[in-house]
Amino acid sequence: MSLHQVINKIVKDNYLHAKWLNTLSLMENTGARKISASEHKTTVTLIVLKHAAEEHRHAYYLKKQISKTENSCPDYSDEYLMAPIHSRSYLNKLDTSVCRYLKTTLGLSGTELRFAAYLLVTYAIEVRADELYPVYQQILDAAASKVNVKSIIAEEEGHLEEMIHQLQHFSPDWEKHAKKAVEIESVLFNQWVTALSAEISQFL
Repeated sequence: MSLHQVINKIVKDNYLHAKWLNTLSLMENTGARKISASEHKTTVTLIVLKHAAEEHRHAYYLKKQISKTENSCPDYSDEYLMAPIHSRSYLNKLDTSVCRYLKTTLGLSGTELRFAAYLLVTYAIEVRADELYPVYQQILDAAASKVNVKSIIAEEEGHLEEMIHQLQHFSPDWEKHAKKAVEIESVLFNQWVTALSAEISQFL
């Protein structure tokens, strides 16, 4: 199934929709925690703090939307998630692969490695978010759902612009490195969508 087909089937079932919102909340929260973990103890910037705060807000906002499905997902236990193994490992695998690439290509380590990985991983995630959330909102509108993610879409667009600005200062070859991060993310994302498809097919 394509991403559109997956989300369309999810939105049509309130139980799956609740788990989907909870899964997105988990992934936004994981991203926020990773941003915080990459922060330098003294030189953390306003833009990094803003980004972490907004990702945490997205996690909270998505969690609150669950009540509109008339279902409950009290925490991030596997039973309340979709494709839990892939959903939990997606960002970690992306981070690990990008770090490996940066070590091999640029010889980075320590603080420099963590910050560079933050830039590239976040860029790849924002590129994906700019695809996923508009598709989701389009399907929500078509279904006249009470759920909406318009505020997240607006903030994610701003995040992508901010990441490009930071990457331009990071390296004159930032586009080459960013392209590699997107390639790595695409493989992991397709694996995630396949896992979601399998779970939906089994459920239905």
